[in-house]
Amino acid sequence: MTMEKAADDAEAALGELADALKRNGIVLPSLGLDPVTYSGQRSLALVELGRCNPQTARKLAAVLTRVER
Repeated sequence: MTMEKAADDAEAALGELADALKRNGIVLPSLGLDPVTYSGQRSLALVELGRCNPQTARKLAAVLTRVER
C-alpha cells in the first residue's frame, strides 16, 4: 500500500469512528491522525485516539458493553 492510500484509509477510518462516536454522544477531543506515522518511509498511517476525561471513558465503555451483548 502506498503512503497516499494508507493516509486516505486512515482518514476514512477516522471519519467513520468520529461519526459513530457522535451518534452515541461521545466526543474524543484528541481524535485525529498521528502525524508521526506520516514522517516514516513505510506506508503506515495511524488514527490517534488521544485522551479523554473519565466521564467520556465511561460513556465509551457503556457503548462497547452494549455491543457485546
